[in-house]
Parts: sequence; structure tokens; C-alpha cells
Amino acid sequence: MTPWHRRKRPVEADIPTTAAGVSATSGSNAAGRDLVNPVAVHAEYALPPEAYAPIPDNAAAGGVSNIGTGLFVGRVDELEALETAFARPGEVVVRAVHGLGGVGKSALAANWAARRPEKVRWWITVDDAGGDAVDTGLASLARALQPGLAGLPAELQSERAVAWLAGHDEWLLVLDNVEDPRHIRPLLDRVPGGRVLVTTRRATGWHHQAATIRLNVFDPAEAIDLFTRILTHHGPRDADGAAAVCEELGHLALAVEQAAAYCTETGTSPRDYLDMLARWPATMFAAGTEGGDSERTIARIWHLTLNHLTNTPLTGDLLRILAWYAPDNIPRTLLHGLAEPPQLATAIGKLVAYSMITDNHDGTLTIHRLLQALARTPDPNDPHRLPEAIDQARDQAAALLADTFPADVDRPETWTQCRSLLPHTDALTRHHTPDHDTADTAHALNRAATYRIGQGALAPAIHAFQRSLTTHERLLGGDHPDTLVSRNNLAYAYESAGDLGRAIPLYEQTLADCERVLDPEHPAALVSRNNLAGAYESAGDLGRAIPLYEQTLADCERV
Repeated sequence: MTPWHRRKRPVEADIPTTAAGVSATSGSNAAGRDLVNPVAVHAEYALPPEAYAPIPDNAAAGGVSNIGTGLFVGRVDELEALETAFARPGEVVVRAVHGLGGVGKSALAANWAARRPEKVRWWITVDDAGGDAVDTGLASLARALQPGLAGLPAELQSERAVAWLAGHDEWLLVLDNVEDPRHIRPLLDRVPGGRVLVTTRRATGWHHQAATIRLNVFDPAEAIDLFTRILTHHGPRDADGAAAVCEELGHLALAVEQAAAYCTETGTSPRDYLDMLARWPATMFAAGTEGGDSERTIARIWHLTLNHLTNTPLTGDLLRILAWYAPDNIPRTLLHGLAEPPQLATAIGKLVAYSMITDNHDGTLTIHRLLQALARTPDPNDPHRLPEAIDQARDQAAALLADTFPADVDRPETWTQCRSLLPHTDALTRHHTPDHDTADTAHALNRAATYRIGQGALAPAIHAFQRSLTTHERLLGGDHPDTLVSRNNLAYAYESAGDLGRAIPLYEQTLADCERVLDPEHPAALVSRNNLAGAYESAGDLGRAIPLYEQTLADCERV
């Protein structure tokens, strides 16, 4: 039996042609020139007349906007900077607000744009979709300006929107989370007037298209204000510890919002949240709330950013290594042993471009402390935070410190470099337990402590020497030359602090081990004997000091 087929409705005979006179029968051959007839040929129903005409000039007379605002605090200076930047009339004005993921770029853009006087204020989320997302957003703008366009293909709706924007200047587009400047270049090239605000994690690459405005973290008062408002949204709550939570989160907007929302929903106090963050960091970094956006968590946002960097070798390793240092003023020279200069420079440049680190243009780098905490927290389900990769990065961070510390810390010309490395040595050893120390960790601790002894900082020096000795004994045994040096150094630190009761037994043990393991006339044994004699002298025990001095002198003259 011959199957039945539904007949399509015939194309209406009075469908208008274009001004160029292309007829409906010419079909898709005219698609490159004609915005009407290709649709008419395939239509199963007649479109409303307004679908075949440009969007009217007065389409936005009553105002068109899809931008709303949520809870927003602070940012007075940044809002003023945006107003100033967009004050110039005439040609298209483009500004790009850039910063670390989660710093609050979108919230700033929405709050500012919602209060603007332009007749058209339209938000387009670009994300990874690039030009496709821009076209989709423009198509939605076209439908908002002219609802009758809904039957047209999306690409023709987008073209109508661009044509309207090109002919008017009372409009503002917010292009949110632009991944690459090239994604929006085709649009900017076609609109001579109006206002475009871009938010992006990309700090570089905008010099051809837009002036940039860097957005930093909240100041402490703003962060506490945001946390408290969310926490008390449904009624009074005990906010004790809110300031400590905000400080631990580095005053990063999304992290503060995430923490406050978690406390609100679960009934957790700020103090308890701090404890949970310390004990289960991986869980808390990924914790969302019911009704919240599961994609908008600190862990998820930075995971997506690192996905974009996987094609650049070393970026992940570099970020995990930087996580073990102090967040500010990390000397670039500290990283020189990591890779060849071109490879290292490219990796640093990529992390700077995506706002993951900041180049301070003085030979140092800065990284947000919360990003460091996340990069130090192992997660077997995150390829960027595998436990073995984090362990390797910790050990590499120690090796780089050991290699960079000057050998002769007693020379004044090395003191500037020593001072620049101290905070990073302290951070490295603070962020993990001594059982993870390596020989490189112990070496760096020895150098740092020796410098501190010379500067009179005895308490931290003693602590560092103690940890170094423990590590050498665990890894190398009690008789290894490096262990003997560590024991001697600890004794010297105790003597410098006036604690001869601890110094002398250590000196005596060190001398006995040097003479047994090395040789009584080995240079290390001679130094050890001289040090013990000095300790006896400091204790007023000249009866033991003088014979040791005499023996040491005789052996030195002979050897």
C-alpha cells in the first residue's frame, strides 16, 4: 500500500521579496544575501509581518533589560571607576573587568549595569561557548526587542540584533565570563557605538579591544558585611567568628558567600565552620547548598580554569609548587631550577593571564591564599589535585628553597636574598608535618636558621635547627655527617641563647660521634672540639676549656 504523506501548506503567494528583488523560488542560493526568503521557502506557516522587517528604531522605547541584582556589598571605588570609564560619549566604549575566579566580577557588573540609564541593558553569559554563546545571547535580545522574530532561525535573529545595535548607541551589553578576547571581536567590529562591559578571568590579551580594570578581593569590612547579611537573612544568628572565617578565606567573594550560605542552611556556627575547613578542606571547598548553583563553588571554578591550562606544560606543577610558599612576594628566582627559562616564563605567563597568580613587576609573584589551600588539598577525583602530584610538588618546593638559599649566609651581600626566602621557608614547614620533611627541607631549615642566628632571632632558629636534626636522624641516621652538622648547629643555637645546660651535652655528643665516625683529626672533629671548648669557657669551666683548646690548636697545626 502506498503510504500517506501529509502535504505541507503551500507558501503564501504574497510573501514579500527583498529590496534586491530576490524571489522566494530562488531558495537557499540567496541565503548569503537575503534574510527573509530562505525562511519562507521552508516555513510550514506564515510568520507575522514584523518578522520580515528590521527591528524598529523605537523598539526599546519602554526599556529592555534582562539584568537583575542580588545581594551586593561594598565596591564603592570599583563602581566609581566604571562610571568614570563609561562617561565618554560617542564611539563604542569597551571595558574588561578581570580577576581571579570567584572574586566577584559578575556581581559587580550586574549591580553596576542594573542602575545604568541606557534603554537597552542586556546580559550575555559567554563562558566556554565563545562566539556561539554571543550569537545565542544576541538572538534573545532580538526577540526581546521584536517578539515577532521568534519564528526566524537563531542566526537571523542574531543578525537583526547586531543591525539594530549598529544603528543605535543607547545600549549596554554585559558579556560575562569571556574566555578569549577573540570570541567577542566579531561583534565589537560591527557595532560603532554603545557600551560593552566584559568580565573575564583573562588579565592579558585585551590591548587591542578594551581597557582593563582589575578587581581584587574584598577588604575585610566588606567581606564580613556580606557574610553577616547572608548568615542573618532569615533572622538573628550568632556571627561570632565571622571575621576569622573571612580572613581564612582570603576575603574572596565567592568563598565568603559559599561559607555563609553553608552556615545558614546547616545551622553551623562560623567557629565550627573554621574547624571543619581545617579538618576536611576538600569537602568544604566543594560544598554547595540546596538551591544553589553546584557549578559555582571554589573547587569547581578553579578546576575549570585549570582545564584550560592543560595544554601549557608546567602550569599545574607550578601552581601546586607555589601553593607551599607564602602567598606574597614569591621571588621568581626561587623557581629558576624548575625548568628552562622559556618554558618557565610561558607557564608563569599563562597563570598570570588567567588571574591565577599576579606578576608584581618587581621580580616577585603573588597567589591567593585560598587558591594555595585548595592546590595543597589532595582529591583523588580531581586530576589537578591528585595526592601523588601534591606530594611531589611539596618536595619540589623544598628542593627549590634548598638550592636557592645562599651558601654563605654570614656575608651581608646575601642578606637581602635570605630575607626574601624566610617567609617561604616558614610557610613550607608550617603547611605540613615534620614527617613529610625531606633532606632538602632540612637543608633549607639549616640555612634559614643560621641566617636568623646572625640576626639575633634565636627562638625561630632553635625551632628550625631542632626540626632539621630530627629529619636528618630519621632519614640518614645519627652518624651521618649531615646529622652531625645539624646537632652541632642546634648546640650553637642553645649556646647563643645562653642555654649552656642543653648546649654542652649536644657538643659533647657531637664531638664523640665525629671522632668515632670520621677521625679525631678530621676537620669536622676539630671544629667540634673547638666549639665544645668555647662552651666550657662560656660556662666558666676553664679547667676543661683550656686543655681542649690546646689539643685543638696542636692538631690544627699538625694536620
